[in-house]
Amino acid sequence: MKTTKNCITRLYQYREALYRMKTSGCQKVFSNDLAEAIGANSSQVRKDFSLFGISGNKRGGYGIHELMDQLDTLFNKNQMRKIIVVGVGNIGRALMNYESFARELILIEAAFDIDPMKYDREALIPVLPMEELQDYITHNKIKMAIIAVPYFAAQQVFDLMSAAGIRGVVNFSPVSLKTPEDVFVNNVNVQLEIDIVHYFVNALDKKE
Repeated sequence: MKTTKNCITRLYQYREALYRMKTSGCQKVFSNDLAEAIGANSSQVRKDFSLFGISGNKRGGYGIHELMDQLDTLFNKNQMRKIIVVGVGNIGRALMNYESFARELILIEAAFDIDPMKYDREALIPVLPMEELQDYITHNKIKMAIIAVPYFAAQQVFDLMSAAGIRGVVNFSPVSLKTPEDVFVNNVNVQLEIDIVHYFVNALDKKE
C-alpha cells in the first residue's frame, strides 16, 4: 500500500480534531465534520480511511472513541516514542519544555549541544556533549531525533545521527539535507512559514 506524506498528515489532523471533539463530549462524528475541521472534503476523508480499512456507517457516522483507537493503533501511539534533540537554543529549549508531548507519549530522553555552559547531566532532560551523541543513540536504541542547530552544522549533525542508527528526523534548520533512502526527514522551516504568511498579509492589504 502506497501512502503519501500528505495522507499521513491528514490522518494526524483527523486525530487531533477527534481529540478536541472528544473533550467537548461528542460521541459520534461524520466525514463532513472531520473534513470541515481540517479544511478537506468528505470524500477525501473517506478515501484516506479506506486506505487503512477504516469504515463508518453512512447514517451513524464514526464512533469517536473507536475511531481514535484505530488511529492510535495505526500510529503506534499507545507506545512511548523516544526522541533526542540536538541544539539547545531557543527552538530546542521550547521543544524540551513542550508539555503536550507527555499526553502523546513522546519522551525527549536527552539533548545535545557543543556549548559546555549548557551541559546538565542531572536535569530532567539531560543536556550532553556532542561527543556522546552517537554512543547514546546506539546504546539507547533511539530511532528519532530533532535537529535544531544553525544551518551550517545541520548536515554534519545529520550524518552523525544517521550513522548511529537514527531513522527519522524533524529538521528545524533552514537547509535541505542530503539523506539516504532509509532515513525519513521532515523539514520545518519556521522562518519560511512566517515569510509566506507575511507575503499573503501584504497581498490582502493591497486588495483593500
